[in-house]
Amino acid sequence: MGLEHHIIIIGGGLAGLTSAIHLSRAGLRVSLIEKNTYPRHKVCGEYISNEVLPYLQWLHADPAELAPADISSLLLSAANGKTITAPLPLGGFGVSRYTLDHFLLRKALAAGTQLITDTVTDVQYEGDHCMVYTKSHAPLAGTVVLGAFGKRSTLDQRLSRSFLRKPAPWLAVKGHYEGPFPDGQVALHNFPGGYCGVSKTETGALNICYLVQMDSFRHYRDIDQHREAVLFKNHHLKTIFNNSRPLFDQPLAISQISFEQKTKVEQHMLLTGDTAGLIHPLCGNGMAMAIHSARLAATTVLRFCNDASYDRSRMEADYAREWDKAFNRRMKMGRLLNNLFLKDRLSTWLVQQMASLPAVLPFIIRQTHGRPKDFAI
Repeated sequence: MGLEHHIIIIGGGLAGLTSAIHLSRAGLRVSLIEKNTYPRHKVCGEYISNEVLPYLQWLHADPAELAPADISSLLLSAANGKTITAPLPLGGFGVSRYTLDHFLLRKALAAGTQLITDTVTDVQYEGDHCMVYTKSHAPLAGTVVLGAFGKRSTLDQRLSRSFLRKPAPWLAVKGHYEGPFPDGQVALHNFPGGYCGVSKTETGALNICYLVQMDSFRHYRDIDQHREAVLFKNHHLKTIFNNSRPLFDQPLAISQISFEQKTKVEQHMLLTGDTAGLIHPLCGNGMAMAIHSARLAATTVLRFCNDASYDRSRMEADYAREWDKAFNRRMKMGRLLNNLFLKDRLSTWLVQQMASLPAVLPFIIRQTHGRPKDFAI
């Protein structure tokens, strides 16, 4: 099996690395193409639900090796500063993408994955095989291609993906800070036009990552001016920023983030992670979803490689169906929550109602998270 199939993974983020470990450990020949070098920081909330722990442990990639920050509770504030707290039903952990991605890369390489540092320019299927073209290397011939190339890529344009035809009016900003913050907590603070997540990473640094509508941001000269004029309207955010020291020379930022529905298969590529769909960050679970989608893709690919009667069309249909089964409920809840919390008065009313009904917030959290048993292999 390992010699007759070659799996090519485009993108070395969480989904790409996790699927590479899974498939390499199963004996397949795996090539991972990533345009950037490791380690590096990424715009990300850096909180992961414990739902994925059984799977990562099964992959011999237990994040406990990284001494991540333990996270057990959520603090939610409306734009006017009113708050509610709740325990996280499963709990989670905080770890920087700088550390986690490099850790998973080492696990993938140890399992036999070939890393190619390059940019993919095109993918073409010819019969039962595919050709992957890059800027600097000779074309790669493979059996299956997994797309894990992130939120928005030039390859999306090459594939003429439908979500690109719709507006993507979101900007994300992230930085690491040194400052006081409660252990064991992830905070989600709303402000006019967006929301901001705060939690500790494995180093004790605060990861502060927020999403804002471009209509709000473009009225200001830069990130600092917008932060002081808009984010600081929530006094919790003003306190956090004023009492913290930035650890980056400049915050990281990415624009044109789309939350539109995306296809799960494009031109025979199985798409994973943010490439297949991006949940609103206020749900706090995009990293776990990326890892989960990698498991779904790897499991389906392994069946295709092991069962001659299981053809490509069935593999593609099964993967798309399993992705929808795993994530459609979460995505719908994410869109609903986003629409509600972007309305300042409504979000304040919601927080007040949840404060009087303590069971509501844990219920909402469960709708945006999976369960460890979902990861049975």
